[in-house]
Amino acid sequence: MTVNQIIIVKGGEVFSIVSTISVYDALKVMGEKNVGALLVIEDGVIVGILSERDYARKIVLKEKTSKGTLVKEIMGTGIITVKSTDSIDFCMGLMSGKRIRHLPVVDGNAVLGVISIGDVVKGIIESQKETISHLDSYINGTQL
Repeated sequence: MTVNQIIIVKGGEVFSIVSTISVYDALKVMGEKNVGALLVIEDGVIVGILSERDYARKIVLKEKTSKGTLVKEIMGTGIITVKSTDSIDFCMGLMSGKRIRHLPVVDGNAVLGVISIGDVVKGIIESQKETISHLDSYINGTQL
């Protein structure tokens, strides 16, 4: 299974913000869109990502205020992206190894979507179900 198959199922809607808004306003967008992370895009280029984890670790635990802090002060930079043709196994390895939960999907200069660790786990489970079904059909002589 590829990243593109996940994007097709979940949709490629990309929710983004600019780095100069307050963390509070970014959290409102996360809540409205029901997402755990937002891409930070400036002039069509991904410059960062803001996640719930960033908020918890860089605002709450440091006793800052979300209204008095700009996104650019706490966003993650050095963004790791994947291509639509990458496998979900590759993504799982990347996410596990780098300890990240969200991967922007980029082909060329186009941002096609964002996949989460949950999307990847669902994809792996679906792929395993298909493999089990094929093996069961093969073993029982009921191949299509």
